[in-house]
Amino acid sequence: MSALAALCRLRPVVLALAAGSLLPLATCASAAAGERAAALPRRAADAERVLQDDVALAPGKGGVIRVKETIVYQFAGHSTLQRTFPTRTHESITQDRVHELGALRATSPDGGPTRVSTSTGDTDTTVKVTGSGKLTGRHTVVLEYDLRGAIDQLGSAEELRWPAAGGWRVPVDEATATVDATAMIRSVNCFAGPLKSTIGCTQYYTNHAHTQGVYSQREMLPGEYLTVVAGLPPGTTGGRAIYERRHTVATAFSVNAVTGGVLLGLLVLLGGGVAVLYLLRGRDARVVGKHASVGDQAPVVGAEFEPPNGVRPGQIGTLIDEQADVIDVTATIVDLAVRGYLLIEEEDRASTGRLDWTLRRLDRPVVDLLPYERILLDALMTGRDGAPRDAVKLSELGGTFATKLAQVRAAMYDDVVKQGWFARRPDTVRSRWTVSGIALTVLGVAATVALALTTEWALAGLALIIAGAALAYGGQYMPAKTARGSTVLAHTIGFRAFLERGVIPDAEHTASQQRIALFSRFLPYAVVFGVVPKWAETVKDAGERAEGADNLYWYEGPAEWDLSNFAESMRTFTLATSGSISQSRGL
Repeated sequence: MSALAALCRLRPVVLALAAGSLLPLATCASAAAGERAAALPRRAADAERVLQDDVALAPGKGGVIRVKETIVYQFAGHSTLQRTFPTRTHESITQDRVHELGALRATSPDGGPTRVSTSTGDTDTTVKVTGSGKLTGRHTVVLEYDLRGAIDQLGSAEELRWPAAGGWRVPVDEATATVDATAMIRSVNCFAGPLKSTIGCTQYYTNHAHTQGVYSQREMLPGEYLTVVAGLPPGTTGGRAIYERRHTVATAFSVNAVTGGVLLGLLVLLGGGVAVLYLLRGRDARVVGKHASVGDQAPVVGAEFEPPNGVRPGQIGTLIDEQADVIDVTATIVDLAVRGYLLIEEEDRASTGRLDWTLRRLDRPVVDLLPYERILLDALMTGRDGAPRDAVKLSELGGTFATKLAQVRAAMYDDVVKQGWFARRPDTVRSRWTVSGIALTVLGVAATVALALTTEWALAGLALIIAGAALAYGGQYMPAKTARGSTVLAHTIGFRAFLERGVIPDAEHTASQQRIALFSRFLPYAVVFGVVPKWAETVKDAGERAEGADNLYWYEGPAEWDLSNFAESMRTFTLATSGSISQSRGL
């Protein structure tokens, strides 16, 4: 490396022009050019390249620059020359600076290509000039275009900055550019190499009148540019940089007065629509005392300690939370035992090594059973091979009863509709509204994606997603009780309060065995209401008052077991039963 070239790498070139001088007093870019030329590989004389690229820029009013580019091109069997212009720069996440090319046209004095076509990429525009056939040798092409956005306000002055030459897919032997201004040019500068390069070009200066900037660069590699800079007095052209808002995820979900207002308005509209749907379709029918005749139960006055007449535990469980839960099926199993259809026998853990129960079917007609109770009893007492059985261990139900459980629950939903407590099956109503909510959510997701890709209104799609999610969630509360169902529920609430207190009413006139039967009858309801421990203690107390009672007529414990163990046995039994009947068989 020469001493002059080394000095140029350490400090930028500074040109001082004497008054009236046409030549620069000093430049060191020529040294760099010599080294670049030496570093370039040797090319064949007929290799395709740009021999000369001369660009004349004439800035005018409004910042429009008339550009005339004269290209001497060495063809080697191709009919197209191609140049890439950097027309878009990402200034920030949401903003681009844009340079606009317009009125492109091409001519040739010696039969070169003249048909112009353009293609736009993310940050650049490629201009192709194509001829009618394969070309060889030198041809001259004159490319003209209008340029907007290359002049910007810089402090109190204007600055023209533009990659005037370069961007070719082939090497360039020599490139020159001139800026012809209508006012005195205050300063000039130029850079060579990749875009945003800080390496100075071979030569740059102004003429004696300082109205023309002259720039040159020798030996440019494919894809390199000659970027020219000219400082102009204030108001010379009035040009300003062109900025465009870039569409990104950040802009698609931008929050401003308009998008925020639209989102809020849609949320109010759609959320209000969901609320109106609930008020119209999801509320239970209101029942007061004077309308009690609409239902099949008397209105509740005071604290009742009797269940609604003829209403089974499984029915109450489905009525209260509008779902046929596993616990409702467990309560029905206990109720079948209390009513004499089953005998629950607790196995001796000391001899079997585990806690288990046997459900034994008793010989009793099933004419009084509701359809779902009959389905449940048959499901319990039917083996895997379809043959009936007289008894089954609770542990044997694990992994095999889950499919039958679905049939029982479906029958329970049909039953509450048949009773007139619901107009439609609660599970069907929930599914319909939930599916509608999911569909609305999916539509909202699709709308959000589409809006985010094409507009800045993606927040509007979020309103649909929120409304759909609200509808899917609110669908769990859409099943509505009829007036008859609301009346039964009102009576049930008083009965539940009685069971939660767990206080035995005065029954001096009732025999001990009758008290056991009476309070055992309430135990399945306690399973539904979740107060098994408290009410089991009540049943135990009633049994302990009975002389010689160490078992219940529907529950038998192992040897050495008595009613003092009943509360814990019943608590464990209900938990084990719920787990066994709902457990699916593993793969």
